[in-house]
Amino acid sequence: MATYSRLTRVSAPLADVWDFHSRVSGLEALTPDWTNLRIESVTGPDGEADPEILETGSEIRMSMRPFGVGPRQRWTSVIVSRESGDERASFRDEMRGGPFAKWVHTHRFVADGAETIVEDEVEYELPGGPLGRSASPLAVVGFEPMFRARHRKTKRLLE
Repeated sequence: MATYSRLTRVSAPLADVWDFHSRVSGLEALTPDWTNLRIESVTGPDGEADPEILETGSEIRMSMRPFGVGPRQRWTSVIVSRESGDERASFRDEMRGGPFAKWVHTHRFVADGAETIVEDEVEYELPGGPLGRSASPLAVVGFEPMFRARHRKTKRLLE
């Protein structure tokens, strides 16, 4: 699978950054407007609708219509792991249905004094079998502006 990663430093404590990213409202706040994101439903691991915190087993059903072009793309993401401690926290979500053949997004947070280092790492594969796999590294053209915007907005909202 191809991999994309982006790292940034946020002038906010780990607890605040972790809390922000642990909620669906954080996802909504960080997703660029041009994606036209719509959260269709959020279900907790126990079947509870709209859980406050996205725990392991939470499922997010969403749709996007980038730039308002074409039909809405459906996307289901499941939180498959979540860990936190005094100096580090992370969670991983996997696409269970959507426009990519594979999508695994790991969110890492590391305390550095009063600041937090935020890292997004995405392992992905475009659809289309061998042709999609060979073209996957080119997707960075779309990922870079999206994640640059997400990291800028994280800083603006939390600093």
